[in-house]
Amino acid sequence: MADEWNTRTKLVHEGIRRSQYGEMAEALFLTQGFVYPSAETAEQRFVQSGPDEFIYARYGNPTTRMFEDRIAAIEGTQDAFACASGMAAINAALSCQLKAGDHVIAARQMFGSCLYVLQILQGFGVEVTLIDGTILDEWQGALQPNTKLCFFESVSNPGLEVIDVKGVADIAHAAGAKLVVDNVFASPIFSKAVELGADIIVYSTTKHIDGGGRALGGVVCGDRDFIRGPLESYVKHTGGAMSPYHAWIMLSGMQTLDLRVRAQAENAAKVARAVEGHPALSRTTYPGLPSHPQHDLAMAQMGSGGTMVALELQGGKDSAFKFLNALEIIKISNNLGDAKSIATHPATTTHKSLTEDERALIKITPGMVRVSMGIEDGDDLVADIMRGLDAARG
Repeated sequence: MADEWNTRTKLVHEGIRRSQYGEMAEALFLTQGFVYPSAETAEQRFVQSGPDEFIYARYGNPTTRMFEDRIAAIEGTQDAFACASGMAAINAALSCQLKAGDHVIAARQMFGSCLYVLQILQGFGVEVTLIDGTILDEWQGALQPNTKLCFFESVSNPGLEVIDVKGVADIAHAAGAKLVVDNVFASPIFSKAVELGADIIVYSTTKHIDGGGRALGGVVCGDRDFIRGPLESYVKHTGGAMSPYHAWIMLSGMQTLDLRVRAQAENAAKVARAVEGHPALSRTTYPGLPSHPQHDLAMAQMGSGGTMVALELQGGKDSAFKFLNALEIIKISNNLGDAKSIATHPATTTHKSLTEDERALIKITPGMVRVSMGIEDGDDLVADIMRGLDAARG
């Protein structure tokens, strides 16, 4: 019956494991280990653990398992494994299936830490080719006989370029490669990654899934053979598993995930429409605007423009800082996907480690501000943005 539930119902009820007390809320199992009734049971569990049999919190925990079941159910994958952070999830999803001599094709439009992980893999002998992910011919042209993975953000951070999941999946699969998609900006609510052909989907649960700025987390979703095979082995031996406490926080956040993300996307669309063409801006980037280069793809792939807006201030860094410092409701931080609206200057924060040329290549300019829309009143957010834009012109 659970398979027939709609998303909001799954977000509240899927994966529940109740103890003998029949608690209503999800239980928090704060334990690092588990007691076995006999030596024979302990021996058997290390050979083959059942779905509700646990060994050690680094391997699995009832609270963490509830979260994994719930996210897999709404993503449409067979299984999931929860990690300590989004970057732990990215690192595990890539590293567990690559070795020296393998080849990865990745979009250059990517979060700086993701690019750093790719650099680490290169140091271990993995070949990496960076391309413009929005051009399918570049994916095709970069293929090699040893290509093992294709990897990209479905909506890039922070430029909001939209990459064709199905198009890249078809190219990868025809070459015998797998597709790994970082789907954070799309969120699980607007995700169609599985039906479009993605093999492995990764989220930083720190973002929309928590939604309250409380805890770090990440998750890798995929088929059961991959999740409970190479992925689980890698994470449990390298120590990047999610804590039960953070899993409990994520479970709480998921109950309102659909409501929050849809409200955030409505606010993002309202703000983008209100500010497009403002004299303080040289560009307003939002996949939900018809002016966005991949607008049609975004609508087909997500059915929404998402929760993020990128603003390009005319006067560069100086104007961007004036804009940021004039905001009252929207807070300056480097997180995103929060119930509170957040503004970020990528060139001096999240992508500061890139060279100026590298930033320019993925369209991160001194005047760019990334805004993650929260669930505040949309009119208040428009007024706050306008106040910042007026200050930027002063």
